[in-house]
Amino acid sequence: MALATHQTQKMTCIKTLVSQSSHSNATLPSNYIHPINPDDSVANSELEHLIPTIDFSVLTSTDPAQRSKAIHDLSKACQDWGFFLVINHGVSESLMKDVMDSCYNFFNLTDEEKKLYEGTDVLDPIRCGTSFNTSKEKIFFWRDFLKVLVHPDFHFPDKPKGFSELVLEYVKRIREVAGELLRAISISLGLEASYMHNILNLESSLQVFVANLYPPCPQPELALGMPPHSDHGLLNILVENGVGGLQIQHNRKWVNVKAPPNSFLVNTCDHLEIVSNGRYKSVVHRAVVNNATTRISLAIANGPSLDTMVSPAPALTNDENNPPAYTPIKYKEYLQLQQGNKLDQKSILDRIRLQKE
Repeated sequence: MALATHQTQKMTCIKTLVSQSSHSNATLPSNYIHPINPDDSVANSELEHLIPTIDFSVLTSTDPAQRSKAIHDLSKACQDWGFFLVINHGVSESLMKDVMDSCYNFFNLTDEEKKLYEGTDVLDPIRCGTSFNTSKEKIFFWRDFLKVLVHPDFHFPDKPKGFSELVLEYVKRIREVAGELLRAISISLGLEASYMHNILNLESSLQVFVANLYPPCPQPELALGMPPHSDHGLLNILVENGVGGLQIQHNRKWVNVKAPPNSFLVNTCDHLEIVSNGRYKSVVHRAVVNNATTRISLAIANGPSLDTMVSPAPALTNDENNPPAYTPIKYKEYLQLQQGNKLDQKSILDRIRLQKE
């Protein structure tokens, strides 16, 4: 028996769809069934163990030789994978757990309580919803979300109690980690350590808190939590509740990401690709679902300030062999284009690419 789904503009959240069904043999509603792509092969598990790991304590070491080696490893991770795990980052495990527990409690609020935070515009400070952009999609994604703008101005729902205070501390710590990573990445590109901080106005950087809920799905092989896409911004720093589901694209194959406890999953984003003039490509990734366990992921998107015009670093476009590969674009404009349309691979980045791949 198919799970009920409303055909009105206001979409029923996935959590409610699942809770309304008491049938063990429930099937997926047709508007959640994605066409199967025969080229969507998943790499063997051996590749999972090759995902780079960056030891943050070494990257920030006062020992020049250790730090230099860590920056080299970070450069290689950005260039070869566009993705890496970060360990020993200094953010307390208890804070990470408390924030994750509070995400779970938020999604357990009643539909009426969550409707207070629905939002309509991509730049609304607080948005709670389902899928990605239901006004543009014909086939939906098996995901509920909470998106909040938390920097340069901090916004947050006032429920559940204590959630806002925890997140305020958490996103501050994430900005510190992202700042150190971007300093090291700037150095790895041959730029001044403070280049990105200064040129992209990171003092007023846009930081977005995104909590994702992926409830058990009756037919996970037919559904997607999120489609293949790259992210806006510079670095996306993600944690999950111990349930896997993130897959990254590497050499045209999907690789399952298995995160060690208390680690960060970091992917390079579109505006890092632009600034590096294509040297560090943003990684395409997706979320798959399962039929047994609820997955929660928490992604913190770290980008330039909204009014920053983002373009390739002049030092990386200074000869005939390295012409600018992207048209300059204001970050706010890019964000509105991506978040206001269907997610589809790197379709928005492709619009401003001067040299087609």
